[in-house]
Amino acid sequence: MKIFIVGGSSGIGLSLAKRYASLGNRVAICGTNEEKLKKIKESNNNIKVYKVDVRNKEELKSAIDDFSKGNLDLIINSAGIYTNNRTAKLTDKEAYAMIDINLTGVLNTFEAVRDMMFKNNRGHIAVISSIAGLLDYPKASVYARTKMTIIGVCETYRAFFRDYNINISIIIPGYIATDKLKSLSEEDVSKKPTVLSEEEATNITIKAIEEKKEKIIYPLSMKILISIITKLPKRLLTYILMKQANWGKK
Repeated sequence: MKIFIVGGSSGIGLSLAKRYASLGNRVAICGTNEEKLKKIKESNNNIKVYKVDVRNKEELKSAIDDFSKGNLDLIINSAGIYTNNRTAKLTDKEAYAMIDINLTGVLNTFEAVRDMMFKNNRGHIAVISSIAGLLDYPKASVYARTKMTIIGVCETYRAFFRDYNINISIIIPGYIATDKLKSLSEEDVSKKPTVLSEEEATNITIKAIEEKKEKIIYPLSMKILISIITKLPKRLLTYILMKQANWGKK
C-alpha cells in the first residue's frame, strides 16, 4: 500500500510510519521540525520525508501528490499540538496554533486528497483525535474543543465521501506514553489513567484501520470510564475533571 502520514515525525504518527514501512508498505511522512525529519530520513531509508506545514493546504497537497503520483491507499492525520495552559493563561498564539494545526490541519487533509480519491473511487482516511474530545463540560480546554470538533468533522465528511468508496476512521485514544506526554508529565506518566505504550497504541490503530472501523475508542478501560463519567451532571463532571487536571496550578 501507499501510505502518507501527516504529522508523522513523532509520537504515534512516527510509530505507525515505522510499523507500516516494516511491513513492506510504501510510506511517507510530513512534519515541520527539520532536525527530527533529518534524523528520521537518516535512520529510515524506507520512509520518504517531506517538510510541510499542515496549515498550508497547497503545500500539503503538493507533498501528497509528489509521493502518491495519483494513487494513495491510506492517509493518516496524526498532527496535533497541546499545551498544559488553560484558557486563563493561554496566549492567543497558543490558541490559534491549536485551532490551526489540530482542526484546520484535518480539514486540509481531507481537501488535499479529495479530488484524487474521488477520481480513483477508493481510499481510506484515518484521523487521530483524543479521548479529550469526548468530554463536554464548561471548562474544557481549547485542545479538547478542537478534538471534539474533529470528531464531528470526520462524521460529516464520511457522509459525503462514502459514495466514492472512501472509508473514514476516527481513532480516539486515551493516554499514550509518547515523548510529549512524558515531557508534560515531568517524565512520570504513572498518575495518568490507563496509559498505553506507543507499540500498544500502534497495534490497536492498525487493526482498526485494517477492519475499516468508523470509530474506535481505546483502551477499553478508558472507553468504559468515559461512558460512565459523561453521564454525570455537568457541575460534578467539571469538578472531577478540574481536580484531575490541577486547574489551580495551570
